Amino acid sequence: HDRYNYRVELGKHSLKTSEQGSIARRAATIITHDDYNSMLSRNDIALIKLSSPVTFSDAITAACVPDRGVVLPHGSPCYVTGWGRLSTSGPPADILQQALLPVVGHDACSQPDWWSVLATDKMVCAGGDAVTAGCNGDSGGPLNCQNPDGSWDVHGVVSFGSGQGCNVLQKPTVFTQVSSYIDWITTVRNIFLLRLPCQHNQWT
Repeated sequence: HDRYNYRVELGKHSLKTSEQGSIARRAATIITHDDYNSMLSRNDIALIKLSSPVTFSDAITAACVPDRGVVLPHGSPCYVTGWGRLSTSGPPADILQQALLPVVGHDACSQPDWWSVLATDKMVCAGGDAVTAGCNGDSGGPLNCQNPDGSWDVHGVVSFGSGQGCNVLQKPTVFTQVSSYIDWITTVRNIFLLRLPCQHNQWT
């Protein structure tokens, strides 16, 4: 099938309601990482170039990315958002869901009874309390974390969770760590002239 037959919704909150201020754009180009490994979820990241520019509004603005190499400390409060399933084998969400997921440091997440070697240092783990987690359908969504100055960075991209269910103890949601891919993002942006118009001082 046409790999670019995708539509990107912006300013969207409800999937079943026509919302004022929300717009849609066709995906003109999708750039996946050259070394993506689907079996191990390595380098699980892609960028999308939209078919036409987007005008920012009260409902639509740019997401910031962290500085290269930033690693969040254990316990950092971050938020996952998405329209994935509301519970294991449950219905998908109609309204955008948001959940607080504290970061689980790599030393803990890579323990044998956690994610072991599946969790690499290019991933961020968050959650794992058997209460709150990302779920099927949240993949590709952001892990947003607030900076001391009040700005927000996208530190993660939902990659995988436990096959046993969405809320499994010591099996936190695993995200691609965006700060490990800043050089790749910059290279792709320069090649495809993608604009990432975000400055921290634009945020309040």
